[in-house]
Amino acid sequence: MNDTPRKKGVIFDLDGTLWNTSARIVPAWNEVLASRGLRQITTEDMNSYMGKTPDGIVAMMLPDLPREEGLAVFAECVTAEDHYLRRHGGLLYPALEETLALLRETYFLGIVSNCHTAYLDNFLDFHGLRHYFDDGETFGGTRKPKAENIRLLMERNSLQSAVYVGDTALDAQSAREAGIPFIFAAYGFGDVPDAMYVAQSFADLPALVPQTV
Repeated sequence: MNDTPRKKGVIFDLDGTLWNTSARIVPAWNEVLASRGLRQITTEDMNSYMGKTPDGIVAMMLPDLPREEGLAVFAECVTAEDHYLRRHGGLLYPALEETLALLRETYFLGIVSNCHTAYLDNFLDFHGLRHYFDDGETFGGTRKPKAENIRLLMERNSLQSAVYVGDTALDAQSAREAGIPFIFAAYGFGDVPDAMYVAQSFADLPALVPQTV
């Protein structure tokens, strides 16, 4: 990622904010689940997992399995998912690249997600987007909650202010805990009815960001 110094930042969630992989990775997960004789999941199930940590996903997807066994199945699903995304990528939201280019003229751009590191790499590398982002952090990289990773990203890049863009109530809570404003990506998976700033599309962000940082 780039080293360009910027004092104001826009930090993004990944799933439901920058891209959507749900429908594409469900078949890969279901192959693993079928091999274990476990119930199949739907795209709606996958949407509900987005943004959660591995423990949270396992608790929802495999509630009857012991934690360690559930995490082992989850790890297999992630391996299958990574193999698919390296070859096919996900679905980017409309106007994503041109909006990132516009924001990057003024702001530091970062990503903080509860995904594993290879998942973030697949997003950046398959779609050729790495040059737009200055830094990123994942739960898989630090094993820390999202709010701590937001603060970590800001501290190591000496950001004076930043806004977090995400699509779930957890994203909004993480921004509050990190002490920064939040923009709700209403086009994503979640619902944040009390959000002060709302992006109905990714292209709305250049008008919203200056109101927050």
